[in-house]
Amino acid sequence: MLISAPASGQGKTTITAALAYYHRQQNRKVRVFKTGPDFIDPQILAHASGQPVYQLDLWMMGEAHCRELLHRAAADADLILIEGVMGLYDGDTSSADLAQALSVPVAAVIDAQGMAQTFAAVAYGLANYRPQLPFAGVIANKVGSPGHARLLEEALPDAMPLLAIMAKDETVGLPSRHLGLLQADEIGDLDLRLARAAELLSSLAPCRLPNSVAFEPVEAMPLPRLLAGKRIAVARDAAFSFIYQANLDCLQAMGAELRFFSPLADSGLPDADSLYLPGGYPELHLQTLANNLAMKQALQAHHRADKPIYAECGGFLYLLNSLADRDGNRAEMAGLLPGSARMQSRLVNLGMHSLQLEQGEIRGHSFHHSQLETTMEPLTLSVPQRSFGHGEGFFRSGRLQASYLHNYFPFNPQLAAGFFS
Repeated sequence: MLISAPASGQGKTTITAALAYYHRQQNRKVRVFKTGPDFIDPQILAHASGQPVYQLDLWMMGEAHCRELLHRAAADADLILIEGVMGLYDGDTSSADLAQALSVPVAAVIDAQGMAQTFAAVAYGLANYRPQLPFAGVIANKVGSPGHARLLEEALPDAMPLLAIMAKDETVGLPSRHLGLLQADEIGDLDLRLARAAELLSSLAPCRLPNSVAFEPVEAMPLPRLLAGKRIAVARDAAFSFIYQANLDCLQAMGAELRFFSPLADSGLPDADSLYLPGGYPELHLQTLANNLAMKQALQAHHRADKPIYAECGGFLYLLNSLADRDGNRAEMAGLLPGSARMQSRLVNLGMHSLQLEQGEIRGHSFHHSQLETTMEPLTLSVPQRSFGHGEGFFRSGRLQASYLHNYFPFNPQLAAGFFS
């Protein structure tokens, strides 16, 4: 089922993680997906389910690819949960659009604190705003007492089940910062929070599931082995962790061998033909990155050797001359690209983007708080899907290619292979 809500902040991630943890405790194999481009929630959901989490987005990925991923997961999972994004009907390709296209039943999480019968009115509106939507029922969050739970359930229409009730408890909330929740590895008591949330989820009433659904097989063409024999070094640590699992799968399916390294902790690069620097939080680790001179020298040597480097968002910032946090603390970065960036108090760009290069189109998204200052001229600009968004520059210096964009490699594997070969 797809877990959605009337709005952001209703508790979708906490409820989805609690459901995954609860059903995993019942010896069920749970697979979780996240609607839209998100890197942080999937880390928590992967921790809760014990399985890798993939994204689902009709525009960025295409419906056929979404169906392929769900069919593959259904082959060995007892339960598939999909966490929605924003409110149920929000966005150009909303959670409702995804659920309807893929015939996935929707469960709406509603924050019930301060509500009684109005809870049912909100649920009724969500279910009937688009009558053809496969609406399975509601989940009540932050319920104050057994009596409160009875009030909510009695107010619902007979045909609308209350699938689960989460009792109110401040200890299960997930801490956040400017780009969203803290990363899973940063929440030291995450297992305790998840165990408590799973306990609360079944303390007032048993959890119920909607009827099963079937996913038809999707014929997927095998990817060309364009990266056979290539070794790609992938940055992965607390500063660089925003990466689609599907991107890694795509590179491996094209024959690449992936070798992971930490720009924070390692003094050198793995033996590799090319580098992948994904996004993350370099601004939270300025001094550690600046002080790791050996790593910066290794990156510079790799670039001088005319070996490919592909960098996205935080990885792009790391390759600049310097980066400053929101307080103005500035540190020297790797210096492979001229320019600097500073974190802002507000989002600078957000939304889906299409990027057209020599090999065709690739799609992805932009989501950053930093402002770039550079003398570089971009090779091209991406095309934002939102009217108030602005294009992101795509920069090329020798065999180094970088931008703020987080691109989704399976949309155009041949183009993605070109970043590394």
